[in-house]
Amino acid sequence: MKVLSIGSDRKLFEEGSAVQARAIEYAALFEELHIVVFSTGIFAKTQIASNAWVYSTNSWSRWLYILDAIRIGKRIIHDSKFVIRDSVLTAQDPFECGLAAYKIARFFKLPLHVQIHTDFLSPYFASLSILNRIRVRIARRVLPYAAAIRVVSERIKNSLSKVSVLPIFTDLEKFQKTESAFDLKSRYPNWHFIILVVARLSPEKNIGFAFTLLGELLKKYPKIGMVVVGDGPLEESLKSQVKSLRLEENVVFEGRQEDTVSYYKTANLFLQSSLYEGFGLALLEAVAAGCPSVSSDVGIAPELLNRKEYSFVCPVNDLGCFVETTSKLIENNQLREFFSLDIAPIAVASFLISKQIYLEAYKTSLEGCLPASQ
Repeated sequence: MKVLSIGSDRKLFEEGSAVQARAIEYAALFEELHIVVFSTGIFAKTQIASNAWVYSTNSWSRWLYILDAIRIGKRIIHDSKFVIRDSVLTAQDPFECGLAAYKIARFFKLPLHVQIHTDFLSPYFASLSILNRIRVRIARRVLPYAAAIRVVSERIKNSLSKVSVLPIFTDLEKFQKTESAFDLKSRYPNWHFIILVVARLSPEKNIGFAFTLLGELLKKYPKIGMVVVGDGPLEESLKSQVKSLRLEENVVFEGRQEDTVSYYKTANLFLQSSLYEGFGLALLEAVAAGCPSVSSDVGIAPELLNRKEYSFVCPVNDLGCFVETTSKLIENNQLREFFSLDIAPIAVASFLISKQIYLEAYKTSLEGCLPASQ
């Protein structure tokens, strides 16, 4: 099977990157893998494996991504002699990438496979920007044409059809077994309780709400602090919010970190306050590391944090619920220990799959686009 993928991750051009390594593993599943990447940067065509190539759109403007991807994709299909009954187009999202793949698929009458990594049907997604509202309209046009759709959580599956659920592969054993390289409690000795946030600093992560929550908690627990790991477009505005709330002594920004194991292992609590998530990778990593966690009702949070008679999930922006739930974990050492030793191992068990099983499932999801006789 030959596969043409349309995506936007420029790390595919970085030799040794995790993204490129994952693409090389995917390539081993197919006869050929061609990946077109949206980019305004100038990248040369790169061969990453004997049967895999990465192409940049090298667009003059982001508004030309779709047209440039269509042009390059058509040339690839022609030059590589894609055959209708043994070739698939896959899009890394149902939005701009999906529209480009949709146009190519219709032109050549090839099956289309669409991947969805975010909960675009959440009302919060469309409310954040005009572009997101346009993306929802694009998705509603692209998805009905798809021969198969892959999502990363049951939440998204429940709102769609023709769907297979394949979570993002995560090496959870690393978070379970790796020892901590440092201790946040030693780094911040003035804090008796540390809340950890690991997220991109962007609107959908709703980190401003986390600061509001911290302000409420400080009224009763004055010796708590919050460590924020991540970077993004809202970094400066979030730092300004911390100042306006007079939380400078209780919040630190540590920037993006490649290795987050020690953060999860030594924080007292992990907090996810997102407006929406397709999956929730940081939450899964935190729970795998045994870090007690509280989350808004997004992504896979219910699958991880609703266990037996215990729930650590709150409605989006429900400050009262978040204060009550986090307060229980702050006050009750035994509850935190129970979370780490009993709840967490059971919660992540269904996500503990081998790399080989994951790759076979990925291949199967694309093969599902081919005609039944194939």
